[in-house]
Order: sequence, then C-alpha cells, then structure tokens
Amino acid sequence: MNTLVFIRHGETEMAGRFCGHSDPDLNPAGVLQITRAAEEVAQLGVQRIYSSDLLRAVRTATAIGQRIGIGVELQPNLREMYFGLWEGLSWPQIEERYPREAAGWLQEFRSQSAPGGETYAAFTARVDAAIAPLLSETPAPVTAVVSHRGVITYALTRFFGFSDQQAWIKTAPYGAVVIAAKRREEED
Repeated sequence: MNTLVFIRHGETEMAGRFCGHSDPDLNPAGVLQITRAAEEVAQLGVQRIYSSDLLRAVRTATAIGQRIGIGVELQPNLREMYFGLWEGLSWPQIEERYPREAAGWLQEFRSQSAPGGETYAAFTARVDAAIAPLLSETPAPVTAVVSHRGVITYALTRFFGFSDQQAWIKTAPYGAVVIAAKRREEED
C-alpha cells in the first residue's frame, strides 16, 4: 500500500489572492498552522518529505522535517499553477480587470488558462510527474507531500479517487493534513 500524507502550506499575506508561483513567506497565522500540522504529521510514521520549492511550502515542510528528524526533498513540479497576469490579484480584481477571460476560465479552466498563465494540461502533467513515482516505490514508505491547494486537490482526485468536492473541502484550511492510501493493485 502507498500512503501519501498531503499537507497544505501555512497561510501567507496573499491569502484570498491568486498566489501561484508568487513566493510570499508565511504570516503569523501560517506559522501557528504549520506548528499544528507538524505535531499531527509526527504521529503518522512519515519516512520521506517532498515539498514544493516555494517559500511557503518549504517553511512548512522544514517545520515538519525538524519535528520528526528527517530532511526535505524539494520538488519544483509540486508548485501551484502559474496564474500569469492574475498573480497577486483577488477574484473581484480579476473579474473587474479581465471580465471576459474570468468568465471563460470559470466555465473551462481545463482548456483556458489565465492570461499569460500555465495551461491546465501543463500543470497536471508536471504534478503527475511528481506524484506517480511516489506511488510506484516498493516498499512504499509513508511519504509527506507539502504543497498547494490546487496540486493537492488534483492529486487526490487523479490518484486516490476523491471527488472534486471532497478534495476541495479537505484542502480548504491552510495547514490541512490529508492522508491518502492506495493499494498497489489499484495503481494506474
């Protein structure tokens, strides 16, 4: 069985805005969230930690690694989707500045990227490249993956059979810890 423990990074000052590849640090609430997440993860027998290379995820992963005494392996493919011209904007700002693009993206985000942003196909291909090898390891260690809501939501639906709604709800809180297990015979 492969068990991945997904951890959403702690909160930043960009909460409520499209952060994507922007690289803000954690805010004070985020620091508290990662302390709680580290305590929760410490009870799960994690043997490896992979993290997005963006600061908010690295700080989260480092806190967990220090708590359980293992190093963190950075994986750029675990970055959030890049939102191009929408980086740093709130949804109301996007709707005001890019009304046509915003309406189209809501209806067809899988086929229409944000202006200047990453396509959904490119995003999912790089997340697949990061997650699939973790599921093929034998024997499979309990592995932590510290990343972003979009990455985790996609991985939960793609590899572990969560519905879109289940994955979205589970990943809502900053510092969320989601345990996902897959039997080897279920793997794609």
